[in-house]
Amino acid sequence: MKISDLVAEYIVRMLDESGGNAEIKRNELANLLGCVPSQINYVITSRFTPEQGYIVESRRGGGGYIRITRVTTDRRVAIMHIVNSIGDSISSSTADIILRNMLSQNMLSEYDFALISSAMSDKVYSGVTKEQRDMLRASVMKNMLMTLIVIN
Repeated sequence: MKISDLVAEYIVRMLDESGGNAEIKRNELANLLGCVPSQINYVITSRFTPEQGYIVESRRGGGGYIRITRVTTDRRVAIMHIVNSIGDSISSSTADIILRNMLSQNMLSEYDFALISSAMSDKVYSGVTKEQRDMLRASVMKNMLMTLIVIN
């Protein structure tokens, strides 16, 4: 398992145990997990974003901290926010991160996750250029997520 996965798992566990709010000291967490502080920054900026359902606040200095809050909203509102954040194109890896996050937050069933994931695969778009592939994938993903809002 990669160190970034371990850091993310640790932070998620902290959020789960504290009801969705975690306050961490970057250097202390880095020492605890045996990594460099910049690795903590990388994980927070890449995996704990507003699009993934988190608010991150930080305070610098000796008594500084990073506060992460898991946002809980209505499922439909959350999915709509994700649709709006996708933009005109999306890579398969970014789509996968978003879908896994949605699954972990119970916004998708296992079935919905598998179905949408299969439609996001690069194999599906092998006949089009990379630029067109990411644009087409974004359009398909937005349409599939909008369908979830309508039917559920």
